[in-house]
Formats: sequence, structure tokens, C-alpha cells
Amino acid sequence: MSSLTVSEVAAAAPALELQEKPTAVRLENISVQYRVPHERISSFKEYAIRFLQRRVSYHEFNALEDVNLEVREGECLGIIGRNGAGKSTLLKVVSRVMKPTRGRVWVRGRVAPLLELAAGFHGELTGRENVFLNGTLLGYTRAEMASRFESIVEFAELQEFIDAPLRTYSSGMAARLGFAVATSAQPDVLILDEVLSVGDEQFQEKCKARMDQFRAAGTTILFVAHSTRLIREMCDRAAWLDHGQVRAQGAVDEVIASYQNSA
Repeated sequence: MSSLTVSEVAAAAPALELQEKPTAVRLENISVQYRVPHERISSFKEYAIRFLQRRVSYHEFNALEDVNLEVREGECLGIIGRNGAGKSTLLKVVSRVMKPTRGRVWVRGRVAPLLELAAGFHGELTGRENVFLNGTLLGYTRAEMASRFESIVEFAELQEFIDAPLRTYSSGMAARLGFAVATSAQPDVLILDEVLSVGDEQFQEKCKARMDQFRAAGTTILFVAHSTRLIREMCDRAAWLDHGQVRAQGAVDEVIASYQNSA
């Protein structure tokens, strides 16, 4: 009968500790189904005419199919997969932005989603105005956002540009502002979709430090990234999505290996 070495016990300790923590996110048999017209329809007017004449036919497309996941409090789950695998749809379901066709979603506490670059922002408004707009969408009052405004701008490093229209921002600047707003107060669940892919290395380190601080205080993180390096550096576990299904979940290195070997 084999016994674990000291190093193997030490490596397994964090996973065992997470298993003892309460569940923060649970997905049970989640499916999301879209109806897509067979023929390309170029305008709403044409669609309306065809619909009234009953000349619109559809095929059904499963963005997610029987997905089961459980994430513990304080855990960072990395989600990987190719474009169109269903990663963003999964995050939208957890964020309650999208209702699943079938299945049940259970989320504990306040959710702060950053689902895409500049999500919830308006290009014609200034950075300052967008801070308050985005804060409102996240459920915070104007007074709460006013008290955090200076720290948000400082973290995003946008002091010189905060009163410029958002349309003049680069994608990296918009991502920095979005991350700063979403993490201006500690959420129970933080959801990030490819947010760190556009930032420079220095800002990525700032984001990772804030995420580590949140995790130590109990925040659960769902993190989508194409960069396997970031997944390895930041996540406790990983899940691989392929054509809307979970092909593998568990130890980060093992899931990444399965994903890369499938190519």
C-alpha cells in the first residue's frame, strides 16, 4: 500500500481546504438553446414580413448542454475553450444576465460581472459619467460610487483622461476602468471574461494582486482567458468547455493538458 510523500500532502492541502468551504456557485444540468433562422435575413422589416407570412424556419443551436459545475467560496475557477465553446454564455448565466433554457443556477451573495470590454459603458459619455452609470448597473447607489470615485480613477490610472469621452479610450483603458469599477468594493462572486488580455503587464499584476486579496477574504472568482499562463498563475481549478459541454474539470495542469492535446 503506497503512502503520500510530504510534498504530495503539501500540494493537496489547498484543494482539501477548498473542499471544506461552502458552495458559492452551483450549476445543475444547465442548457442554453438558441433558435437561429436557416436563411440570412438582412433587416427587421424583412424578418417581420417573413414571420407574418410564416416563411421563417429555424434550427436549434445549443450554446450550453447539461453543464454541471460547483465552485467553492474563495476559489478561482479558470474556464478555457476555443471561440464559440460557450464560455461567455456560461458567465452570463451565472451573472443572471441570461436565463438558461433548462437547469438550475444557484449563486450565493452579490455578483460583480465584467463580461466584456466596456460592458455597461456608453461611448459618448465621459469616463467619470460611465463610472456612475456602471456602478448603478452593478447595484450601487450614487453616494457609494462618489465615495469610491477617486480610488477607482487612481487604480485605473486614468486621472488625465477621466473627463474625456469613452470613445476616445483605447481598449486597454476601457478594460482598466471596467475592472476598477467592478472591483471597487469586494463582491461575493467576481466574474471576468478575457479582461486581462488587453492590459499591459504592470496592470495585469495590479489586477492579480487585487484578486488575490479578494480571494483571501472569501471572494469566489470565475475567470475566462485564452492565456493558459494566466489560468495556471491565478486559478485553483479549471474547466474545459467544448461545443457547450464540459469536457474536463479539475486540476489546472491536467485540464489544460487535455485541452491542448485535443487540438
